[in-house]
Amino acid sequence: MPASITKISVLIPTRNRAASLQALLASLEAAQCPEGVSVEIVAINNGSADATAAMLARESAAERRYSLRVLDQPTAGKSNALNLALVNCDGDLLLIVDDDVSVDSLCLVKHIEAHRQTEFAAVQGKILPGRDPEGRSADLSRLREYNIPYIDYGNKILAIRGLTGTNMSFQRCVKDAVGLFDVRLGPGAAGFSEDTEFSRRIRRAGFKIGYTPDAIVYHELDPSRYGSAYNRQVEYRKGASRSIYRQDSILFRVLPNLFANCFRYGLYKALRLTQKAYKTEGRILKCWGYLMGKFQQRFKLGKIV
Repeated sequence: MPASITKISVLIPTRNRAASLQALLASLEAAQCPEGVSVEIVAINNGSADATAAMLARESAAERRYSLRVLDQPTAGKSNALNLALVNCDGDLLLIVDDDVSVDSLCLVKHIEAHRQTEFAAVQGKILPGRDPEGRSADLSRLREYNIPYIDYGNKILAIRGLTGTNMSFQRCVKDAVGLFDVRLGPGAAGFSEDTEFSRRIRRAGFKIGYTPDAIVYHELDPSRYGSAYNRQVEYRKGASRSIYRQDSILFRVLPNLFANCFRYGLYKALRLTQKAYKTEGRILKCWGYLMGKFQQRFKLGKIV
């Protein structure tokens, strides 16, 4: 049944990105919202050591169109930050955005519309590349090399299986039914997959997940994340994170995938198919990360990294 929404809580976990966060808050202040729906912005400072705390103090004291609440979560981890916000926010609809995006002016409106007009209890919005520090737009032929989340499933509302936490919303009944985020996962812990594991529980609880094309955020481009070295770290940590909540067969799935991708990687390098080699190298590291994660769990070697 389509949702009745009178308040939306925008949850922003943040750590050491004062300038990016301030740009996000400015874009939220300019965003539209349907009449009769109030907006609560909740920024969770997750142990920042830069100017984040001072900036948030100024912003919360300033006259604003939408209210801003600031929470402090000194325990490291995006999941810990989100969980603190989830038990302290008031919205009928909960929208999570990362601190290194800016929102389109219709982002809030379109998330709310998707929940009001469909049977989806959780909604994924579009994530597009923004600009780099010099103001340059992304080269669309090199999207993979920027190492940012990129979500574009087309221009129609449709059902999907999973959420990406950079731009996702869900109704309070979802949180009440499935609980909080797994603190072993996500940035500050294993690195990734807090959103994927949460999506699995949403589906198991019987809720539907959808995608809406017009609820858009723009992800900033950070040159420190460009290239294969960073990508190898990302894919390894994705595999290690996956090892926490999945039980893939090592013998019949993980090792065959590892060996097949090693073969493909050598072939693509020999043929100078650069983009295919880049993508395949990531798959190799993801398999390896999964194996190392399971190894660490098996022998209780401590935190997975």
